Amino acid sequence: MIILISLLTVIITMLGGLFALRYNDKLHLILGFSAGTIIGAALFDLLPEAIELSSEHFSTNTVTTLVAIGFAVFLVLDRFFQLHARNDETGQNDNHRGNFGAGALSVHSFLDGMGIGLAFKVSPALGLVVTVAVLAHKFSDGLNTVNVILKNKGSRQMALRWLVTNALAPVLGITSTLFFSLPEHILGLVLAMFGGFFLYIGASDILPESHHRHPTIWTTLLTIAGMASLYAIIRLAGS
Repeated sequence: MIILISLLTVIITMLGGLFALRYNDKLHLILGFSAGTIIGAALFDLLPEAIELSSEHFSTNTVTTLVAIGFAVFLVLDRFFQLHARNDETGQNDNHRGNFGAGALSVHSFLDGMGIGLAFKVSPALGLVVTVAVLAHKFSDGLNTVNVILKNKGSRQMALRWLVTNALAPVLGITSTLFFSLPEHILGLVLAMFGGFFLYIGASDILPESHHRHPTIWTTLLTIAGMASLYAIIRLAGS
């Protein structure tokens, strides 16, 4: 069962990333949708899950504070790369920003795998519920990983390397749970931090770029569609 789940996470993530690479000429539209999915993942998946997992040990205020801290941390790091890039005409530091964003997405995918593995330790039924929820947004994970690289002037080869990394990350996450157990409330706090990361990546990085020098009506509609699709998928997966 675990092997099949691992294989599915790899396949679905790769499909999302390859879709983004195939339709790179429509990147502004894909970025609009991608921004919606990543914001939706933060608001409809990571934040509720963080609150639920941490509720017995930490208040909701503590969890949302960590979301804000995650947002601020990513903001400071992003501004550092931007300021440093002013003295660099090669675009190398844009690549650093893309690598950092893709890295955050990959760590999130690793945590997805951990969530699956830890849930199966509780019960097979809970493991299957968590698996469905994770698989539901793996396509958008692949999409977002490729887009954050391409948006920051990374090459297709770099995007593909990060896509493979993101696709394999849940497998490593699942495998890691064979050797340890992480308290649910601590995992909840980690998810809260990544919720802040995702809000920054989506709202402050990908979204503005999606309508830069392009008509905003279609990108706006696609952003809303991306949020709505994540909401529907997560609700269906949890029902």
